[in-house]
Amino acid sequence: MNVHRLRHLFSRALRASLATPLVLAGCGGLGNSSDVTGFSRVECDGRFPALGDLTLSQPRDFVQLRYFHPALSDPRANKASSSGQACATATDVPTCEAALEDATTGKGFHRECIDYCQEFFLVTTSGDAVTTYTTEESVQGLLGTVDTSQEAVLRAFAAGYNVSCSELKLGAVKKNEDGSFNVIGTKGYACGPDTALTQHLARVSTSGEVRELESYVLEKGDPNCNIGRRPVGLQVAEACQSPEALGRYFADAAHLEAASVHAFLRLRDELELHGADLGLQDAARRSAMEEVQHARVTDRLARRFGGTPQRPVVEELPLRTLVDVALENAVEGCVRETYGALLAHHQAMHARDLEVRQAMVRIAEDETRHAALSWDVDQWARPRLSAKERDSVREAQRRAVALLRQEVAVPLDACIVTEAGMPTPEAALALLDTLEQELWA
Repeated sequence: MNVHRLRHLFSRALRASLATPLVLAGCGGLGNSSDVTGFSRVECDGRFPALGDLTLSQPRDFVQLRYFHPALSDPRANKASSSGQACATATDVPTCEAALEDATTGKGFHRECIDYCQEFFLVTTSGDAVTTYTTEESVQGLLGTVDTSQEAVLRAFAAGYNVSCSELKLGAVKKNEDGSFNVIGTKGYACGPDTALTQHLARVSTSGEVRELESYVLEKGDPNCNIGRRPVGLQVAEACQSPEALGRYFADAAHLEAASVHAFLRLRDELELHGADLGLQDAARRSAMEEVQHARVTDRLARRFGGTPQRPVVEELPLRTLVDVALENAVEGCVRETYGALLAHHQAMHARDLEVRQAMVRIAEDETRHAALSWDVDQWARPRLSAKERDSVREAQRRAVALLRQEVAVPLDACIVTEAGMPTPEAALALLDTLEQELWA
């Protein structure tokens, strides 16, 4: 799509939104949370609970936490954390190692979902036996008596609680006088309408019973946090703990800008795989480089307002079929990224903070080119799809617009409207109306 056409369309949409009111008010912070006095950090192997302090019901040579994505037609088991030496007492080591490598399951004991889902399970070796544990009950049977902090953490994890490795409010453990353990974990995520990150305090008895004691909403979901192009395989990030709404907002923005680098590099590789013009491939590569700069700018803004952005973790997944690329591009590019580019122009016009306004002027121009690329990819890909596949792409785009309309109707923290220039729900819906009439009808 000609980038000048998009600029003209954005200008019309912005003029149409000027009649809507702005909200002038203060900025809110996080809600209440459990008292973390006396708690210790969760021991981790990378970003997952460590398995080195387990006294199992029966000795095992090796224990490993794995996860997989059930949406994939051939789910691969990914290694998370482990302890011991695999197949150490096996009589046939190569056979044991091969069975361990292939060990997977169709369902896990812990499920996490945001844009996609991942499920966790355990696998052990003992002699020649390779065993998987996919339910709470099987995990408890493996643990036996819960008498160490890491066993309590693993038992809570199996019960559905996420545990952070860095923030006590998001993941912590304390032993009680009666031998039980209190574990702090979280559920949910603050990204999108009707979402929230909640903190939970649970007691894990020595027999493995998990009983929730209290819970708090730490942060309600930002309805606009997913605007922009997100890569497939993007892992759920830990919540930013800035006391300022602007710090959290720009920390989320920096995280997603950095994630977009991966999205565009993957798009370039998939365009090459399916024989797209070199011009499209080069435009995707240039877009990735521009997203690097956007990540730096929003990172600086986040830290100025007290936020610390999380580095995006993107799992390496196989390159996809053309229809899968077209489906994602229709949603992430032609809908969400196009609206995100329009939002950046709105912020460049309305942000009261000078540094934010200046940053968004540059970002808005880049994002407009990225949106135009999305439409160019769409125009290239659709004629190469079957009629049924084109219908699927249109339906996916229609659903994405409907979901976006729900998301932008949720009010933002007032200081994000005034200082960062984000639109009120009324203004956002007016912006969407223009795009829907011209692009998505």
